[in-house]
Amino acid sequence: MEPKFILLLLLHFSTVAKSAYNVVDFGAKPDGRTDSTKAFLAAWAEACGDKIPATMVVPSGPFLVGRALFQGPCKNDKIGLFIKGTILGKTGYSTASEWITFKYVKGLSIYGGTFNARGQSLWACKAAGRNCPNGSTALTISQAKNVLLSKVKVQNSQNFQIAIIFSQEIKVEGATITAPGNSPNTDGIHIHMSSFITITGSTMATGDDCVSLGEGVSNAWIENIKCGPGHGISIGSLGDGTETTMVQNVTVSSVVFTGTQNGFRVKTWATPSSKGFVRGVTFEHGTMKNVGNPIMIDQNYCPVPGNCPNESSGIKISKVTFSDVHGTSSTQVAVNLDCSKSNPCQGIQLTNIKLSYKRKNHELAKSFCRNVKGKNSGFVVPPSCL
Repeated sequence: MEPKFILLLLLHFSTVAKSAYNVVDFGAKPDGRTDSTKAFLAAWAEACGDKIPATMVVPSGPFLVGRALFQGPCKNDKIGLFIKGTILGKTGYSTASEWITFKYVKGLSIYGGTFNARGQSLWACKAAGRNCPNGSTALTISQAKNVLLSKVKVQNSQNFQIAIIFSQEIKVEGATITAPGNSPNTDGIHIHMSSFITITGSTMATGDDCVSLGEGVSNAWIENIKCGPGHGISIGSLGDGTETTMVQNVTVSSVVFTGTQNGFRVKTWATPSSKGFVRGVTFEHGTMKNVGNPIMIDQNYCPVPGNCPNESSGIKISKVTFSDVHGTSSTQVAVNLDCSKSNPCQGIQLTNIKLSYKRKNHELAKSFCRNVKGKNSGFVVPPSCL
């Protein structure tokens, strides 16, 4: 074991832990070929069933693990999962929506390790236009509370890399999340119906959004992120149906985007039957390096042109601030605020924006606004349309 890994383990033991469960002792084989699913689940059952704080250890080596649900509630609320090795998914695919899932847990800390879902076969199926399932999320935190993911690596998921759903007080720090740029729907971290979520100091390069925030997300803090290539950081898409949705109290700060299709984005479907709101959102301190649509609100989201109704979004967007955003745009329209005609955006603020567009004919960057009310302050380039 590396010294840092050993130090984390010793600190965990010196403060609270009395029991340790090594997956190898339960029959796991670090050869990348032997199915170790049962061994992992058996080690978890012991750690979760222990009445005192416990530690589950995955040592060095590749471990082949199939679909695994690590379920609580546990008899203690302080479990440390220390992963030195690599957890490998099976090379095929099924209709399962999740691969590794932690559900109904409280007080779980996961340190280190690599989760390699090996989603290439499903991507190939989709690329060939065959009838394929949606694919599995590599790592899911579901209906959980007070969970830490520290310095984990997640890669090559069939679908989302990490999903945080119906959970509270989840922190992701120092994560490295990767998938090829042409892998479909492989968002780095997707958040849904969750609150008090913190994501810091992480690097993401996937085939979709680095971070996507879906319905029911509140009190989220996303900071110090390196994003790209990929699709950027998005709230949405929201409002595809008749449900009522909300996203509020979100801050995205200190993000470096490199070659992404979008930067800071809010997107909703143009569906009048949908109801809800997005409010109290701050996007700040963004560095754009050859980024398409660095600043964007799109309430006419339609990923397949021609398949969407020419209607108006029922989602109300208000009190959204874009502050200190600078760098280069790969699209001439660098600021694009296209809001709902029935629910115009309210209280949109642009502060200290400086974005350039460089092409052979030296065209200047532009901004576009429709159905939006707000203000700009400070130095705004291109000239603000507010």
